[in-house]
Amino acid sequence: MNLLTSYFVTGTDTEVGKTLVSGALLLKLKEAGVNASGFKPVVAGTYIDSSGQKRNEDLETLRIASASALNQENLCPYILDEAIAPHLAAKKTGAHLDCAVILNALEGISEQFDSVVVEGAGGFLVPLNAQEDLGDLAQAMDLPVILVVGMRLGCINHALLTCEAIQSRQLPIAGWIANTLSEEMPALEENLETLKERIFAPFLGLIPTLPDPLQKFNNAPYSMDALRFAAQHITLPD
Repeated sequence: MNLLTSYFVTGTDTEVGKTLVSGALLLKLKEAGVNASGFKPVVAGTYIDSSGQKRNEDLETLRIASASALNQENLCPYILDEAIAPHLAAKKTGAHLDCAVILNALEGISEQFDSVVVEGAGGFLVPLNAQEDLGDLAQAMDLPVILVVGMRLGCINHALLTCEAIQSRQLPIAGWIANTLSEEMPALEENLETLKERIFAPFLGLIPTLPDPLQKFNNAPYSMDALRFAAQHITLPD
C-alpha cells in the first residue's frame, strides 16, 4: 500500500461527515491520477434498495466514489444490519469483529489500488470487541489520519480529545477538515479559528452546508454532485 496517499478517516463523533469527506477525498485522488478505493472496517445499519438488494449507505457512497466494479463485501468485511454501535450489533448476531480479518481484507484491496481511503465507524475509540477499538485498528494499519470535525456545539472539546487520542497511538495527523452540518452553527468562524489555533495539523478545508438539492436522504448514498461539491472545498494533504 502506498502510505503517501492512503489515509484513515476518523471523526469527532458519528454523523459528522466522514463518508462525505471520504468520498470527496477519493474524487480528489482520482483527479490527481491516483487509482484509489474506499474501505470501511465495519458498518452497522442496512436497508433494502428499490431492486430488493441489501445495502449500506456509507458503502454505497464509497463504491460510487471509487468508480470500481467492487461490491460492498470487497469494501467491508463486516456488514451488520442493526444501526447501533458495531460491537453491540455484532454481539447480538453472535459475530466477533476480528482486527486480523479486517487487516487481511485491507491488504487484499490494497493490492488492487495505489491508494485506499479507510473510513472509520463513529469516533476514534469506538469498541470493536472486548479488547480492541478502532484506535487499535488504526494503529495496526499505521496510516496517516484525517480528522473530520462536525461543526456544532461541543466540537472544540471533541476535536481536541480526538487529536490527543490519535497522537497517543503515535499516528500522524495528516490534516483535519471542518464539515458544516445541516444547520450552520452559531459563531462558526470563531470556532473555526479556535480549532486552527489548537490543532497542530494542516487545515484541509471547510465544507459548507450542502445545498438543499444535494442533501442526502435516509437510506441512500451521497450523490456524485454532493461529493463533487465537498471535493471543491478541500485539499489533499501534502
